Amino acid sequence: MRITLLLPAALVMIGTAGPVLASSCSEQIATIERRLDSAGAEQVTGKEPPGGPTSSNSPKALAKAPDVKPTDPATTASAGGVAQARDLIKKARAQDKAGDMKGCEDTMTEAKTKAGALP
Repeated sequence: MRITLLLPAALVMIGTAGPVLASSCSEQIATIERRLDSAGAEQVTGKEPPGGPTSSNSPKALAKAPDVKPTDPATTASAGGVAQARDLIKKARAQDKAGDMKGCEDTMTEAKTKAGALP
């Protein structure tokens, strides 16, 4: 009888001891970091990202960023905006680590706005 009571509790413990999954905010951080390290960001800032521009390693990826402007001029990227977005990502990473998902998501929304529409 005692074993049958322990089995469900043991199964619950095993289920909660699984690997920690990445939060949606940490996934957003990784995505925006790749954009800020892209050839398009390099075109905007005039600086090569640390480690060189990232690549999607996709056969459909463009060799260089297209020379086009966004349809909404308010979303135009700037070197200052990219720098501000990088600072906001540091803040979001700290919020994510502290478990402040709402704060992290709000900070990432602001980071995306600051980065603008990168080519």
